[in-house]
Amino acid sequence: MHLGVGVSIKVAIVGGTHGNELSGIQLLKQWQADASVIERPGLSVTTLFGNPSAHQANRRYLDVDLNRQFAPELLTDASLGNYEQNRAKVINGLLGPKGASQTDLVIDLHNTTSNMGPTLILVDTTPWDSQLAAFVKSRMPEAVILVEDAKPAHEWGYLCTVGKRGVMVEVGPQSQSVLRHDILEEMAMMTGLILDFVALEAQGELPPLPQSVEAYRFLDTRYLPLDAQGEPLAMVHKSLEQNDFTELKPGEPMFQYFDGTVGVFDGDRPLYPHFINEAAYYDSHAAFSLAEKLELMVPKA
Repeated sequence: MHLGVGVSIKVAIVGGTHGNELSGIQLLKQWQADASVIERPGLSVTTLFGNPSAHQANRRYLDVDLNRQFAPELLTDASLGNYEQNRAKVINGLLGPKGASQTDLVIDLHNTTSNMGPTLILVDTTPWDSQLAAFVKSRMPEAVILVEDAKPAHEWGYLCTVGKRGVMVEVGPQSQSVLRHDILEEMAMMTGLILDFVALEAQGELPPLPQSVEAYRFLDTRYLPLDAQGEPLAMVHKSLEQNDFTELKPGEPMFQYFDGTVGVFDGDRPLYPHFINEAAYYDSHAAFSLAEKLELMVPKA
């Protein structure tokens, strides 16, 4: 992301994309009161409240999930006019437009009810992304790197893809509509490290980085088994609960059926569940996502 001398890198930090995820919203308030916390040499950093109406209603969203409305075909469809669909078009105008963005980097802040700790979600695996992951992980060892590159970044409907580059900060476990001190601190720390990296990388002053960094790559989502009426027949097995990014081997418990039987993982290799029992996904009956472990190779700075 090297720019010419005297040119500021434009970074937008978005909180409250989901109205009941409070850490990002609280941090925006603090940073708006004291912007020095997010100021870095060579960066022009702004903040944006993603979904204020959903927050006022104490809901994740009013009509549809705002963080799925930024696919190119949705942004250009004038017939889509509910609240979040319109809000996505407004944000695209403020930060984008997608594909020709005026914003160099969008950092989108999220909470999860799952025990994922401080997770940096990448939507691409460019050398820049790998260096960012290595930088964050080297200074925050508890950080988890999750890669969602099943399709090109610009095809995702995520808000962060409105920028030339985009990442998500996902921190949990935190119940919806509450704040946790430790979770807030972890989100603030990871966001600060991202800003540190961007400033140092732009100035050509990155310190030596590891040659590789451990990461997880999203593969697919497992759903609760349903009966003919669409009602769940089972729940997530207790052995998975709170164990995000812990290895799940073929044959190990996955679902606890209400009739007393146990459903086991039928994969052909060990994988790593995450977003386990995420409250926000209950409307779709999603039980957890699955990832494989990998090493991201990190080019020299």
